[in-house]
Amino acid sequence: MLSNPYWKGDRKMADFCAIQDPRFTVTCVPPQPSTTRGEALFTRDLAAQHGWTSVMVISWRYHLPRARYIFSQCFDGEIVMRPVPRDYDFSFAQWEYTYLYQTFGFVKAFFQGRS
Repeated sequence: MLSNPYWKGDRKMADFCAIQDPRFTVTCVPPQPSTTRGEALFTRDLAAQHGWTSVMVISWRYHLPRARYIFSQCFDGEIVMRPVPRDYDFSFAQWEYTYLYQTFGFVKAFFQGRS
């Protein structure tokens, strides 16, 4: 299951979503709203539909704490968090923006509460 919050022209996501392999099924879902909360809500709904009691969330390392918080507000099962295996060659300004974005995202999630 892949979340695809990106615009339709994103070639990399289109390639991932088009994978056809007899060993597994790839399903791409555009979250509504197109946010981490939207991803958590469709994951909750799919878990209920398929009887899943645990999910694995794979995201950017710096996003994992906020994603865990949001998913825990929407899903009562076990949540396993894993980072995308990559290095971040960010400038100081990019790290500053990332930190502020994640901090404000935490505040927003806190005020939105459980779903």
